[in-house]
Amino acid sequence: MDIILRRSLPKLREKLLEALQAVLPIVAIVLVLCFTVAPVSPSILLCFLLGAAMIVVGIMFFTLGAEMSMTPMGERVGAVITRSRKLPLILVLGFLLGFLITISEPDLQVLADQVPSIPSGTLILSVAAGVGLFLVFAFLRMLIGVALPKLLVLFYGLIFLLAAFVPKEFLAVAFDSGGVTTGPMTVPFIMALGVGVSAIRSDRHAADDSFGLVAMCSIGPILAVLTLGIAFRAADSTYIPPVLPEVADSVELWQLFREGLPTYLAEIARSLLPIVLMFGAFQLIALRLDRRTLGRIGVGLVYTYIGLVLFLTGANVGFMPAGNYLGQVLTGGGMRWVIIPIGMLIGYFIVKAEPAVYVLNKQVEEVTDGAISARAMGLALSAGVSISVGLAMVRVLTGISILWFLVPGYAFAISISFVVPKLFTAIAFDAGGVASGPMTATFLLPLAQGACVAVGGNIVTDAFGVVAMVAMTPLITVQMMGLVAQLRTRKARTAQPAAVLATVFADLPDDAIIEL
Repeated sequence: MDIILRRSLPKLREKLLEALQAVLPIVAIVLVLCFTVAPVSPSILLCFLLGAAMIVVGIMFFTLGAEMSMTPMGERVGAVITRSRKLPLILVLGFLLGFLITISEPDLQVLADQVPSIPSGTLILSVAAGVGLFLVFAFLRMLIGVALPKLLVLFYGLIFLLAAFVPKEFLAVAFDSGGVTTGPMTVPFIMALGVGVSAIRSDRHAADDSFGLVAMCSIGPILAVLTLGIAFRAADSTYIPPVLPEVADSVELWQLFREGLPTYLAEIARSLLPIVLMFGAFQLIALRLDRRTLGRIGVGLVYTYIGLVLFLTGANVGFMPAGNYLGQVLTGGGMRWVIIPIGMLIGYFIVKAEPAVYVLNKQVEEVTDGAISARAMGLALSAGVSISVGLAMVRVLTGISILWFLVPGYAFAISISFVVPKLFTAIAFDAGGVASGPMTATFLLPLAQGACVAVGGNIVTDAFGVVAMVAMTPLITVQMMGLVAQLRTRKARTAQPAAVLATVFADLPDDAIIEL
């Protein structure tokens, strides 16, 4: 155990630098706003800064912990499930895994607590059932080898058909739930499950099909909440904004965070417990890993626990009130449209601070042997999220229905999936779920809510939907990246024969006679 801890120290330093690069641009943007166009109280600013420090340390521990524990656990469990070749067992275990992991997801709790029209317990159970069902569909897709674009057409067609019969109070929340479900707890495990399941296949499309589980699991919550909207009468409750902190000194500031820590210590313990128990059962029955491997996974789980507790405490206590207040201040004056470019700028950088984005980018780079670099994925995600946040702020200011953005956006994304390489399509739809994580739920959503309050809009129909917009645009940007790569490859192949002939002719003497 001591050896594992010592060997992880250099990795922690590396992760700390990555976390600083991700979070410091957001801090810089907020500081510039606070000292220029959006003055805030010292209490809010200090809470934001301490929250940022906790987020940095949280990302450092979480990203290393996910590499050491969640990823190897998911790969081994996925391989064991599918190696049995017993379809009923695969289906039952797939549903249970999806259901338990979703209930464990902190992002979903954050969203459920902010939705005024649906009881949080009802929303969480509905979403968990949807994820469990669609994880089963995802397993079947990988085992049978069904093309992902065909399923996307089928299920998103069903989504938009149901949307026509659902009260508007449920629309934005339904699409938001599809985004937040695939957060820092779910993504590392589910993506690793995909690698484990595809490992038993020997065909050339196995690596392509290892992606796409997150995409399928994002569909389930949307359909579940839309179905809930048809069968369930929304409660007539009002939106309760986050409490703006007021602290007199540094001791009161720490007291504010210290009061929040026990909540997240218990919440993350409850979140990790089902996964640990499930893995323990697999270890006793089928895996039987050696003590060294188990020790590494155990240290990784501790790092994951520490990281998520610090991250969520910093995000909820420090970032959420700051985001809400900034939204109110920026749209409360005469230049309310300034929220659009500012939102786009924040969106560009905030996706880099999403913990699960690191997991996706690293796995994409590994599975593609560097053909799709982590840096290229990061740029594609940042561009997509920036556009989506700008469109979300347009919705907040104008009250335009979210369907005017989602229907054409998904129609275009699914249309180009038939001409883009399969791997890029699966990665793109996974990336949409990954990009809409806890930073979106705890900063961008409160920012939109604060702006909506300032302009007198409807919180449920206008402010909610930010997560859905963030989840949609990476589908387009990543696939466009794939389309460009495909066109470059074709161009290179076309130019290659001509280049070879030119080389042959160049080697001939000037007086040579060429017979045709």
